[in-house]
Amino acid sequence: MLKRIDVQDLDGAMLDPYVRLKENQLYHYFEPAPGLFLAESPKVIGRALSAGYVPYSFLVQPDQLHGEAAAVLEQCAGRPEDIPLYVAEEEVLRRITGYGMTRGVLCAMRRRPEPASEEMKKLCSAARHIAVLENIVNPTNVGAIFRNAAALGADAVLLTGGCADPLSRRAIRVSMGTVFQVPWIVCHEEKDVLPMLKSAGFITMAMALHKDDALISDASLKNGTRSALFLGSEGEGLKEETILACDHVVRIPMEHGVDSLNVAAASAVAFWELWKDACHSGS
Repeated sequence: MLKRIDVQDLDGAMLDPYVRLKENQLYHYFEPAPGLFLAESPKVIGRALSAGYVPYSFLVQPDQLHGEAAAVLEQCAGRPEDIPLYVAEEEVLRRITGYGMTRGVLCAMRRRPEPASEEMKKLCSAARHIAVLENIVNPTNVGAIFRNAAALGADAVLLTGGCADPLSRRAIRVSMGTVFQVPWIVCHEEKDVLPMLKSAGFITMAMALHKDDALISDASLKNGTRSALFLGSEGEGLKEETILACDHVVRIPMEHGVDSLNVAAASAVAFWELWKDACHSGS
């Protein structure tokens, strides 16, 4: 159940997740058990709750007790464990966060244990279209790609260990909570990803500028029912070994001497072009 605690100042360890701890410290909060992450705004928190994530505590403005966050708080009222509900006026919250919170509510939520390698196989067996992110380090880009994936036909996202954390506050915020809707797994053994996808019947495509590339609109790229698109880091792009190991190398046609887009923008164009039939069918 929710246990209301009114907050007048920033002292006390109870507010550490919101005030003093960096994201890496939140990640290790219960070590060796999984730690915490912060979700912001009623819509995003609601999506996390619907996905089965467990709240650790809330930090809200008083008007949110009967405002947009009321439905989210009601979802947690019947839980068997006590959940602290810290309530503070906006001026206090501004000192805590440094800026106004989106819709006046934050929630510290418990992370889940990392899935075993067998879970990656199960995830891929249930998917038709997969986005694979290789060492994309900017959480804004990771969050935007998740939002694109949710909207434009991707069934799952695989991330290498060098990617930004999808549960970082910035990635969650930019994704509008779609990181809780699109299934994803971090693949620490990168060398296993391509062989696993190929053995599961996926056509693999690397998005890169390369001598053997094809336009992403090429009809031959859509002959298979299952496809995986690899997207590379913001600076270097995909590794050469990844490019060479994929079945196809694809690029977006461009004009005015522009040779590339931001990786998040490119993902939106690519997902739509490759998987728009899935979007049209509503699947």
